[in-house]
Amino acid sequence: MNTLWTRNFTIITVSSITSVFGNALAGFAISLMVLDISDSVFLFVLYMVMFNLPRILVPVLAGPLLDSFSRIKTIYTLDFTSSALYLILFFVISGGHFSFVFLLIMAFILGTVDSACLVAYESLYPTLVSEGNFRKAYSVPSMIMPLSVVMMPLAAFLRDQIGLGPILLFASGAFFIVACLETQISSNETHLRKKLEKYSLSEFKTSFLEGLDYIRGEKGLVVITSYFFVSMFAFSSHSLLLPFFTNAPHLGVMLYTVVIGAGALGRMIGGVIQYKLELPPNKKFTIAVFVYITFCIIEMGFLFTPVYVMAILAFIVGLLTVTSYNIRISTTQSYIPNEKRARFNGTFQMIMNSGMILGQLIAGGLAEVIPIRAVIVIFNGICLTAVFAIMIRGRRHVIPIFNRKV
Repeated sequence: MNTLWTRNFTIITVSSITSVFGNALAGFAISLMVLDISDSVFLFVLYMVMFNLPRILVPVLAGPLLDSFSRIKTIYTLDFTSSALYLILFFVISGGHFSFVFLLIMAFILGTVDSACLVAYESLYPTLVSEGNFRKAYSVPSMIMPLSVVMMPLAAFLRDQIGLGPILLFASGAFFIVACLETQISSNETHLRKKLEKYSLSEFKTSFLEGLDYIRGEKGLVVITSYFFVSMFAFSSHSLLLPFFTNAPHLGVMLYTVVIGAGALGRMIGGVIQYKLELPPNKKFTIAVFVYITFCIIEMGFLFTPVYVMAILAFIVGLLTVTSYNIRISTTQSYIPNEKRARFNGTFQMIMNSGMILGQLIAGGLAEVIPIRAVIVIFNGICLTAVFAIMIRGRRHVIPIFNRKV
């Protein structure tokens, strides 16, 4: 059997770990500062919306291009750009020349770079995985991403002790190291065009429409994408958790990190299980739907429980969601042809992020007039309805994609 841990896969994994640490440390510290400055749930959500707003259009623009141009060069160029942006933030904030408007603008720029990089990463990653190792390969990010939660209490502590400036400097250095590592990836990018200089606007339009036609022709992908639009709409209500904890006198930031940390621990353990354990292919759809339903039910009652129960529930949710994530990402990415993968990922990201941004705006507005707990119940009720109305109803189209050995 082919080994998973090739030189390229090792580089992309080490790069992912480094960027997750830098991004999480700076991102959480900035979020706390925004919450302090704005003193408003809606303005805090507005900052998050500005970061996510480019995710609507950028993935769609990036998809067709990344199905023709080098994904490797795109990734390390964007990471060098992220390094420069965090360095600019360091100098501006250290000099005391920042404002809430400036942070909104920088959030938009960082979100633009991040969303383009995500499409490139998701399209390159499958090409670095040796045949027969997709399940194991996609369990690795499941173990890496929760590590960002470890940075939350550290970010809160360091912000109070040394300020935001040094944290931003660390993030800049982390992305610089990541970009240098990524220049060493050597992959045969079979999708590359021979004459890049002749890529015109008309060719871009043709390439984009071909991608849409492919998705429309795959009913299973349409069902999956439609469900995750609603799912991300509901998940966006999670942006209210930090304001809920910081505004509750018996909770606070540290207890927030404890609860979120429990969820991260669940995802890490879930990732290890996914790496070691192969699910029965004919049961994958059933397992995924069970997770979707369980997640919605738990989230609806989550904030009505004591903190220690919240932590237990967060752990369970983390454990389960890694399982459904691994099923969805490994099967869809191995199912889609390499020459169309970036266009699908771009369109998928655009639709998911549209749902998330719409949800964030509505959730933030509702939180100004009704309790945050009620907002989260409403949103997850909508998601639960979508499981039955979209995913289960369209199961005959999704099962052939999910129930595959990868």
